[in-house]
Amino acid sequence: MTSSTDDGAQTLDDVRVRYLVTRAALRAARTLIAPEAKPEKRLEILMECHGMMQAARGPGSPLSFGEFRRALKGDLAVLLPEGVTPLDLEGTHVVDQDGQVTEDAFDLDLEQEMLLRLLHKIGKTAAVVSDREFQSELDQETVFTLLRKHGEQAVYEAGRRDLIRCPAGSVNELADLRLPPLVADFYRDIPYDSAYRGWWFACPICRWPMRIAIRNNAGTTVGVARCWHTPHAEMGASYLFSLPTDSGAPRLLPELAPPRPSGREAVLHPDLGDVPTALPAEGHKALTRGIWRYTTIPGLPELALHDQLAARGVKVSLWPGLDAFDLLVEVGPKRGKKTSFKVDIKDYTSAMTLAALVHAQEGDRGGADWLVLPDHHGGHVPLLSGVCAKYDMQVTTASAFGEMVCEKAGVNWA
Repeated sequence: MTSSTDDGAQTLDDVRVRYLVTRAALRAARTLIAPEAKPEKRLEILMECHGMMQAARGPGSPLSFGEFRRALKGDLAVLLPEGVTPLDLEGTHVVDQDGQVTEDAFDLDLEQEMLLRLLHKIGKTAAVVSDREFQSELDQETVFTLLRKHGEQAVYEAGRRDLIRCPAGSVNELADLRLPPLVADFYRDIPYDSAYRGWWFACPICRWPMRIAIRNNAGTTVGVARCWHTPHAEMGASYLFSLPTDSGAPRLLPELAPPRPSGREAVLHPDLGDVPTALPAEGHKALTRGIWRYTTIPGLPELALHDQLAARGVKVSLWPGLDAFDLLVEVGPKRGKKTSFKVDIKDYTSAMTLAALVHAQEGDRGGADWLVLPDHHGGHVPLLSGVCAKYDMQVTTASAFGEMVCEKAGVNWA
């Protein structure tokens, strides 16, 4: 595929085409459901998104504005031009049954952004890339750079822990965190699609504002609150609430949660605790979505695996060398040769995008020899194992890794 520019025709590879299609569809869908958008501004943004879609598809695959609008409610892969493999876009919808933008669409957009930016950095794509397109990825790079600024491991670790443990909270609570001022600026007002009449709810697992939707169910209108991270919602962070007749706060009722796993996976499985209570949006802030999704979310299994191994007497270091990788685990006698495991933990919705990232950087940039996935992504292990084996990396789930290490250390995991 080609795109005409002032400098001549440049090849747009499949990665960039999928990224542009996802980004255009996602932005258009968000514009359609944004309650505060004025009609003229809404039309302007939709036309920009349509133009981006046309640029991705090229002159050989025209798509009318009306077709673009209608396609936003269907399978995302339909928007791709002929000849481009859909991969994870197939079967993905941008808008769900509640008329809200889906979690998976957000994740695919951010993950494709990370891949395309890496390819651009290492010179494997000729596509012109603007900083504006990659703002989410740039935000995350800025945060990590600021945390590393003083070159002190303890300062970096404390700041990274705060971003994981406290992705949202009251202004007073956030002021007490050990974060550089410029990092604290990435806490913003509670998003409109996570609030209902000035109230919001923190996910009991990740503590970030849950998404809010109003659903018509058998003639009855009810509110729905569920974590933006699909695995958390599927673990039980999904609730219903009756719409208050006054300005009072809604009260959540939990939907039926799946049974807690047994055996080795029970060790790292999160405890939902009490049903979340409503918090006022005024006076509270939350991390930007990209930092929450790719710092807080993978950080939860990082901390959980670290803490559980340490509690069993295993020597384990968190983010050594200012985050060269996530965990350094050492097993062996007090005196003598130890077996070391350099671990990188990833939580990607798209196994194919993660595999492409590993391949593009020829393994792990920090030198990790183990890629560990959260238990809910256990189905990704076979695909990633085939790619990682080329770079002397092994792949497994967090619980399987914890059990293996404890067995070598001569202690019980579960």
